[in-house]
Amino acid sequence: MTAMNEIIVYLIQTLLSLFLLAMLLRFLLQLVRADFYNPISQFVAKMTNPLVLPLRKIIPSYASLDLASLLLALLLQLAGVVSILLLNGIALPGTLQLLIWSALGIIGLLVNIYFFALLAMIILSWVASGSKNPAIYLLYQITEPVMAPLRKILPSIGGLDFSPILVFIAINIIQIALRHIANSVGLYPGLVFGL
Repeated sequence: MTAMNEIIVYLIQTLLSLFLLAMLLRFLLQLVRADFYNPISQFVAKMTNPLVLPLRKIIPSYASLDLASLLLALLLQLAGVVSILLLNGIALPGTLQLLIWSALGIIGLLVNIYFFALLAMIILSWVASGSKNPAIYLLYQITEPVMAPLRKILPSIGGLDFSPILVFIAINIIQIALRHIANSVGLYPGLVFGL
């Protein structure tokens, strides 16, 4: 691989992964019914509206699932995989295999979003407890639907919430499963964003 190819691959990966992250955040924000008037939610919506709104005319939301954003995320992942393969001079596999690789990357990225959101919530609970920052409130809205059912299983002991431990265990199990599934379908982990 030449230096120019490596630079182009790096730029494609960076730009697509940032936009892919924004698309998945939009999907998650609608899924958890986060505050639409939060400045971060507004930014994500404005950034993704040019692609999502036209597609929503064809693919409407179902309940709280923003199917247009999810489809666009899958297509972005697919475009990233195809462009990296082509730039490296590697033959494209079949369409089904590309779609499976892209779907695995999307699931992996969603799991990573929850991992880092939960980690941020834990750190912020020590550093900025009781803060009214919009980012903290948004993190709470994203993580709370996952945390609330686990708090019923493992209640707090002396004011300490141990439910994040269960979420981290579940995240690790999902990541292990995704790695093994990726190996079984011939996916090189560095090829998709999220694994």
